[in-house]
Amino acid sequence: MERDGSKVLMQDMTEGKPLQLILGFAIPMLLGMLFQQFYSMVDTIIVGKFLGVDALASVGSTSAVNFMVIGFVQGVCSGFAIPVAQRFGAQDYSDMRRFAANSAWVSAVFAVIMTAVICLLTWNILEWMQTPENIIQGAYDYIFYIFLGIPATFLYNMLSGIIRSLGDSRTPVYFLILSSLFNVVLDLWFIAGIGTGVEGAAYATVISQVVSGILCWFYMRKKFPVLKMDRDEMRLSAVHVRILCGMGIPMGLQYSITAIGSVVIQTSINGLGSIAVASVTAGQKVSAFFCCPFDALGATMATYAGQNVGAKKLDRIETGVKSATCIGIVYAVAAFAVLFFFGGVIPLLFVDASEAQVIRQAHQFLIFNSLAYILLVFVNVWRFTIQGMGFSLFAVLAGVCEMAARAMVGILLVPVFGYVVVCFASPFAWLLADFFLIPAFRSCIRQLRMRFFGTERAASGMPAGGRA
Repeated sequence: MERDGSKVLMQDMTEGKPLQLILGFAIPMLLGMLFQQFYSMVDTIIVGKFLGVDALASVGSTSAVNFMVIGFVQGVCSGFAIPVAQRFGAQDYSDMRRFAANSAWVSAVFAVIMTAVICLLTWNILEWMQTPENIIQGAYDYIFYIFLGIPATFLYNMLSGIIRSLGDSRTPVYFLILSSLFNVVLDLWFIAGIGTGVEGAAYATVISQVVSGILCWFYMRKKFPVLKMDRDEMRLSAVHVRILCGMGIPMGLQYSITAIGSVVIQTSINGLGSIAVASVTAGQKVSAFFCCPFDALGATMATYAGQNVGAKKLDRIETGVKSATCIGIVYAVAAFAVLFFFGGVIPLLFVDASEAQVIRQAHQFLIFNSLAYILLVFVNVWRFTIQGMGFSLFAVLAGVCEMAARAMVGILLVPVFGYVVVCFASPFAWLLADFFLIPAFRSCIRQLRMRFFGTERAASGMPAGGRA
């Protein structure tokens, strides 16, 4: 594919075998996510080993609100990339560039407003979450600087999302790997070297993300001539902004709405004391690492679905969903086996062997969560496919289902039954979301068939557009 005589390093996912395309696209993304979780785990390991259980609990107590805010940023940027992928699939490169330019304008505005508002409210949020007195200052010292780095989070996620939407899932991974290694070095220097405390982990994360974003920017300028814009394409366009916000804001809200349930759960955990907080922190960090393949499959399906909707090849979307779901189920079974037998050893990365209660409770958390990983396969694959198809509202409603489930557990059950119920919060949320997502996907396919091919063909269920 060319523009101005230059070859563009992009992958067209509207042709070829879906299973091979999905695996080829997801594996590089998976490596990037593993490294991302790796340096997140390193943050936690260094904090726990060098600063102690209270410091570990301080960082862990912010995980839910961190996910609510940073997840919104990631969701918005993922939504911004969908019109780019759709225009790429339709081979409308001029409009694709307009969407890329306007996503930068909108991201800049969002970054400034969110950083100012959230940083001002950080202490109040921690108080509302009933953060224990012995860890609230450490929690503030960590999360405040993470929130100051919101512009860096926007920079990397927006640029990497555009690169992936054009079919290049490898390059953002290379930059993420480099920044992950840099993050580890900075962690050790800030915390173990100059003794900054928990805020050093935040410094390292933000600086590393800035480096990743800058690398993506220079790479795009050099390697993607198809993104070279003229002055008209760079202008702010109300039409494009409206479409971007229509895609991005619902996807961001999906993350944040889901995270509200996590905030409710975290508030209940905070009420159980710092030992419970540290246990869940260790369990969540390990679980997040093992869940990277589900995230990679989901992000892959957003791009895959977006391109194939642009090309009006709906039968390929259905085939791709089935292939990605099968891949996820096979992995989910293997992950459960590993965590069942070794989940009591892995938490030793974060705390000393003398913290027997933390280790035991973390293992318990891992067993019950990994037992339900098959449910998570459907949540990620089917929800992100729906997003890539352009039906962001359905993804938001799935997030509402997750929020309601977690809030119910946090408000009604944790105060009565204690820590053990916390372990069932995510599985219950995934189950409720699945009940909504599976029929929602079928509805989206029917609507697109009607839009593209007419009511009669849609009603008949005939395959539409292209062969798998």
